[in-house]
Amino acid sequence: MNRVQCTTSAAGVATVTLDRADVHNAFDDALIAELTQTLHRLDGDAAVRVVVLAANGKSFSAGADLNWMKRMAQYSEAENLRDALHLAELMRTLDRLHQPTVARVQGAAYGGGVGLVACCDMAIAAEEAQFCLSEVKLGLIPAVISPYVVQAIGARAARRYFLTAERFSAAEALRLGLLHDVVPAAELDAAVHALVDALLKGGAHAQAASKDLIAAVANRPIETPLIEDTAERIARQRAGAEGREGVAAFLEKRSPAWIGR
Repeated sequence: MNRVQCTTSAAGVATVTLDRADVHNAFDDALIAELTQTLHRLDGDAAVRVVVLAANGKSFSAGADLNWMKRMAQYSEAENLRDALHLAELMRTLDRLHQPTVARVQGAAYGGGVGLVACCDMAIAAEEAQFCLSEVKLGLIPAVISPYVVQAIGARAARRYFLTAERFSAAEALRLGLLHDVVPAAELDAAVHALVDALLKGGAHAQAASKDLIAAVANRPIETPLIEDTAERIARQRAGAEGREGVAAFLEKRSPAWIGR
């Protein structure tokens, strides 16, 4: 049974949908493997411009699947390490995807579901969505997702929500920086479409280079090596085909070729 559905529009928008609504799109090893494979395939597809991560049913993702947890309870430390590295690879793959990524969060996101949201470049949620980093209630820790969640909400907020396992609202997730926008459920698709339309107006190579730029400059001191690196990056982009086309289109008051397609 497929746990992940993927469709790509003529405009190059790939919608990746978690499809385990009967168990609130909970993670198990099969879903992790299938989602990772899907993202790797999209990452290598030059025709894909934007990736939207969505879910069927009332929940975005409830975190770990109960049956998967029962199996893990019997694992050795080595088996648990191997299992955790698979989840880590999923998060890293989503975080480093070349295309812009948008999380469409229609309902509850717990545990690893919060990790998926944090790994996406942008996230929009329905007002009813709730979030929870519930691991400590099980005597566990949100270890694999922590780099991305802490990067999104900050260490201070993580101290509260990692330790209390409190549920928090979409409004609080917006305040913390996990989300970029919160809208009524009836307006969720329109809000996602508006964001996707804005993304399609940018150059694909420039967007991938911008994602790499953010990772390169974040939390680094503004010193000579960083200044030189940023200068080299813009020089490469200006000299490249996409940069030349974009500037030419602007000067000639026309749409660039990537919009014309």
